[in-house]
Amino acid sequence: MAVPLACTPARAEKVSFATRLARARTTLVVDGGGLHGPGAAILATAVADARYVLIGEDHLSREIPRFTTGLCRLMAPGGLDALAVEIGPEAARVVNDVLRRPDRIARLAAFMQAHPDAFAFQNGLDESDMAAQCARLAGPHFQVWGLDQEFFGASGHLFELMLAARPGPVARAAIETLAAADLTATAKARASGSPSDLFLFSVTDPQLAQARAAIARDGGDRVRSLFQALVETRAIYLGQNSEAFASNGQRARLMKRTLVKHLEAGPKAPRILFKFGDVHMAKGVNALGQRDVGNFVAERAEGQGTGSLHIAVYGARGVHALYAGVGRPVRHEPFVMTQDPDYAWLKDALPDSATGARDWILIDLRPLRERSPADMSTAWRRMVEGYDMVVVAPDLTPSTLIGAN
Repeated sequence: MAVPLACTPARAEKVSFATRLARARTTLVVDGGGLHGPGAAILATAVADARYVLIGEDHLSREIPRFTTGLCRLMAPGGLDALAVEIGPEAARVVNDVLRRPDRIARLAAFMQAHPDAFAFQNGLDESDMAAQCARLAGPHFQVWGLDQEFFGASGHLFELMLAARPGPVARAAIETLAAADLTATAKARASGSPSDLFLFSVTDPQLAQARAAIARDGGDRVRSLFQALVETRAIYLGQNSEAFASNGQRARLMKRTLVKHLEAGPKAPRILFKFGDVHMAKGVNALGQRDVGNFVAERAEGQGTGSLHIAVYGARGVHALYAGVGRPVRHEPFVMTQDPDYAWLKDALPDSATGARDWILIDLRPLRERSPADMSTAWRRMVEGYDMVVVAPDLTPSTLIGAN
């Protein structure tokens, strides 16, 4: 019986993977003026065809925000409504409140000093500057969208917001009790540097259940919503230590629900730039076993008859900025990306010594999907299925945290 055309598997290409990869690779220059070189032309065409552009990144560098700003320059003329990032919705309100202010950094520093670890990533100096530059390029309608759970130091800020929402006397008393406990826990965490001393990890289930009952009586809708955000944030973080698969699934579903709320409330056909860790922006089932935001956006784009562009961005080597404790500056750790077993596949794409040191690499993965090379490794096949492009900076240097002591 003949096999229907739609069911016929794609034939593997006889040309070697190395040859096909070399054809797919070009160079890119990234600087303060934007993106240049042959890779920039490829990006410009792909970005023009996409309503959603998604960056899957290595966090807290100086260079990747510069690349992201270059994408904002490409997107803004055709419309750029939002930058969706890996922070919570309440953290995003803080970011948006200061986004266009000349004293943005001073205000963020004061907030982070009062609420250590209330949010991540957008407290990086280069990340904040990037968001502000994208806002200038995109115009007054542009916003930062926070899709994630709140960060593990956010409880004090959430309690302030709850009290500002003017709950009734029963709810207020319960919130004030938790807020006092949060102040004690935060002081302990500042001294030790350990997140486990924060309120989110030290509060008990009975304490939260008692507060929930009080808030249900006379807290009001805004307070109930904020309290639910606190509870779900806590569940996600606690789950990482016990049931990571379920926790990652809960987190992915939360981010997708939050994105849908933004899409329903925003412009009819918004154009959005996403910037998350690389595991979240891939199509299909990701390395955590989840269908994450990247897959959700890709499917939505196809259903809308529009396009999404998924770009993984890494550094070949350099110095990582890593978490060093509650309210503390990042610690520095040198790295060579290909020495990490999860990224050893990248070795096939790195240039020889003849390539200029200032050149970035862009690999257009899309041509590798059709009649894919028979000798393509499993790791490369996973990247080709999950991303449209891979961009590699020659070096990454660490960003600094705003308001860290």
